[in-house]
This record gives sequence, structure tokens and C-alpha cells, in this order.
Amino acid sequence: MGNRQDAITKVDIVERIHENCGLSKKEINSIVESVFDIIKETLQREDKIVISKFGNFIIRNKRPRRGRNPQTGEDLEITARRVLTFKPSELLRASLNSSKETATSGQE
Repeated sequence: MGNRQDAITKVDIVERIHENCGLSKKEINSIVESVFDIIKETLQREDKIVISKFGNFIIRNKRPRRGRNPQTGEDLEITARRVLTFKPSELLRASLNSSKETATSGQE
């Protein structure tokens, strides 16, 4: 798993968009914030988000279930909750796999 230096932040996204278009960083930041707000509001309504050629974000409702504390072995109740899942599109999956194959073949 990657460390924090491998992560891209919102600031990085704004910077990359700024490099590719003529808008100011302030305008781009406002647009990026709006996009994130729309995504958040959509997911809070438990609606599915479909981004063509990228993937789907889906909220799943999980029922309460019995669990066990792995340290103590004590039985406990895991509460019902909502979880966010992401399913990449076939194009994204193929792109990720082909870039990984390219990276690993260059190391041999």
C-alpha cells in the first residue's frame, strides 16, 4: 500500500487543472469544491454515481451482524451502516492493468 507521499490531494488536483487550462486557481478550486459537493450530496441520497469510462460509486446498506473482537475474543454486535463502494469501468481496469504490466516488465 502506498504511503502519504503517493497520495494526490485536492490542492494537487487544482494545480494540475490550472496547468492545463487558462482559469485561475481560485476559479478551479471553486469548481472542484462544487464537484465534490455534488458527489457528496448524491451519495448522501444513496443515489448511484456513474462516470463514463471511469466507474461507479455505490452506497450499500449493511445489516447489523454478530462479530468478535480479535484481541479479546469477545462477541459483539456490529451495527448497521452504509458503505461506499467503487467499481472501476472496464476501460479504467484495463488501463491500470496495462500500466502495471509495463512497469513490472521494465524491472526485469
